[in-house]
Amino acid sequence: MARKYLLYLARWQLSTPILAVCVALLVARVGATWSTVVANLIGGLIFFWVDRWIFRNSAMLRGELWEAQAHVVCADCGTAVDKGYRLVKASGYDKTGDRRPQFRCHECSRAKYQHDRGGGEVGAGV
Repeated sequence: MARKYLLYLARWQLSTPILAVCVALLVARVGATWSTVVANLIGGLIFFWVDRWIFRNSAMLRGELWEAQAHVVCADCGTAVDKGYRLVKASGYDKTGDRRPQFRCHECSRAKYQHDRGGGEVGAGV
């Protein structure tokens, strides 16, 4: 969570130039208040997507690496699925050299992750 918060604070600093440029260009025409409103609208159009990425990719922010593979049979339930997932690397866990990786359907991947990782938040890619 600390990394996510620091990334979010850095994101806010990136919005400063947008605010400054818009205010500098518009303040003489529409005044400080309206130039700030326009700057915030432009920033919102841009940074909505950045914020969405920050808060959806919590697995990446925790240093986790996931792999997805198309058309697999789930290692747990045996269901054939269009996309299967496996956790490759996490804190205290490294399966990068696994010669027989096991992919799971979305539901089984989520359940295994929550069981193995102590019931924490499931990352994006699961």
